[in-house]
Amino acid sequence: MKRLHRPDLYGWSVFDESRDIDFNGLAWIRPGGNVLVDPLPMSAHDRAHLERLGGAAWIIVTNSDHTRAAGELARQFGATLAGPRAEREGFALPCTAWLGDGDEPVPGLQVIELHGGKTPGELALVLEHTTLVTGDLVRAHAGNSLHLLPDAKIGDRAAVTASLHRLLERHPRIDAVLVGDGWPMFRGGGAALQALAG
Repeated sequence: MKRLHRPDLYGWSVFDESRDIDFNGLAWIRPGGNVLVDPLPMSAHDRAHLERLGGAAWIIVTNSDHTRAAGELARQFGATLAGPRAEREGFALPCTAWLGDGDEPVPGLQVIELHGGKTPGELALVLEHTTLVTGDLVRAHAGNSLHLLPDAKIGDRAAVTASLHRLLERHPRIDAVLVGDGWPMFRGGGAALQALAG
């Protein structure tokens, strides 16, 4: 896994040729048990690295299109598997926890629901007030910029805009934005998110 902008954050990626972007998984290494977000299948190297760092206590899936390798890794590590509360009916994985707006599954990790995308109640996660982790709705097709899902996949643009404004109001100190799809922004993410919200 690659070390990110903080020594307790790691990521790994798979390049999606149909979209010409990386799909990303995230690992937050913490004393109370590590947290994975939208984990992709792991190479033997990355899996061994994660095992050396203590495995995983929690796996959080931000939306039903990002189940990826979450079920397999939850079984391997005995992790609590969590999904979006708004997608509980019909979710593809048997989660043991369901998360929604305002939840804090572990100290320092706050949940925000984003509405208006292609799945209801998509989760975004704010890590210790300054790092935003997104799933599908907010992405980055090019370096040093943020984008939304294509128009055809947005169900309600007004709801998207309202969700982004609510996120920024609650978490004005966001600087880094780690996207599930595309390029991460390690600095200036809050300003880029504000520009995206309009």
